[in-house]
Amino acid sequence: MKYSYFPGCSLKGTGRAYEESLLPVFRAMDIELEELEDWNCCGATAYMAVDEVKACVMASRNLAIAEKAGHKELVAPCNACYLVLNKTKHYLHESPSVKRVIDAALKQGNLTYTGNVPVRHPLDVLVNSVGLDEVKKRVKQPLKGLKVAPYYGCQIVRPYSTFDDQYNPTTMDRLLEALGATVVTYPLKTRCCGGSLTGTLPEPGLLCSYILLKEAIKRGADVVATICPLCQFNLDGYHDKIEAKWESVRIPTVYFSQLMGLAFGLPAQELGLHRGFVPMKSLPAQTVAA
Repeated sequence: MKYSYFPGCSLKGTGRAYEESLLPVFRAMDIELEELEDWNCCGATAYMAVDEVKACVMASRNLAIAEKAGHKELVAPCNACYLVLNKTKHYLHESPSVKRVIDAALKQGNLTYTGNVPVRHPLDVLVNSVGLDEVKKRVKQPLKGLKVAPYYGCQIVRPYSTFDDQYNPTTMDRLLEALGATVVTYPLKTRCCGGSLTGTLPEPGLLCSYILLKEAIKRGADVVATICPLCQFNLDGYHDKIEAKWESVRIPTVYFSQLMGLAFGLPAQELGLHRGFVPMKSLPAQTVAA
C-alpha cells in the first residue's frame, strides 16, 4: 500500500514528533509514504484569512505536483493542511472564478490539476482503508490501563465531515481502543484549543487550552491524544502561563501515532516522546525512557 505524503511545515518543525512517530508506525503497517517532491507550505488557515484565493493557489500547487507524479491519494497528517487542501479542492469544483485564477497560476509553473487526487488523513487511512483488525495484529504491548482523552481539534471534521462525524468523531476513539487503551468520555473533543490566539490574544487563547486540559483531568484521563501539531503545541507548551493565571492542569499531550508506536513495541526515543514538556508517566519506565 503506497500513498503520497505531504508533511507540511509543522511536521518539519515544532510538530516533528508527529512525523517521527507516524513514519515508523506506517512502516510497521506496511504502508509506504512517499514524500511529495518540492512541496510548499499549504498557506495554512492564517493565510486563508489574509487572501483566500492566493492561499488556494499555494495549496493547489501541492495537489498538482501529486497528480503529476501519478499519485492516487495524498496523505496530510496536519489538521490545517488537511483542511486547506480539501477546501482548495472544493473551490476548484464549486467556484469557476477561483478555478480560473488557480489554473492561470499553475500554468506559470508548468502544472495543471484536474481535481482528482483525494486528500486523506492518517486516521482515515488506518481505520477505513487498512482496518482495525490489521492494527490489532501489530500490537505487541497493549496500552492496558492507560486512560486517554481523544482530542480531534476543530478543523479535521469542519466544515467537511469527509470521514467522520462533525460533532462526535469516533475514528481515533476506535483506534485507541484497538491498541488496548481505555478511551474516556471527552465531550470537548472538537472544541478549539485556541489556535493562533495564543500568539495574538494570549488570554482567550490560553483559556481555551486550560478548559480542555482541565476537562481531561476531570474525566480521569492519564494523557490527551491529538492529531494536530498546533493543538499539541498549545496543550503542551503553555502550562507555566496557565498555572500562573488559573491553576495547574499538567497532563501529557501526545500524538495518536506516538501511542500507536508504543503499542507496537517501538522504542519511545524513536517516537519523539522525549520532546513533550509534560512527560508521560503512566506507562512502564522502560517504555517511556528517552
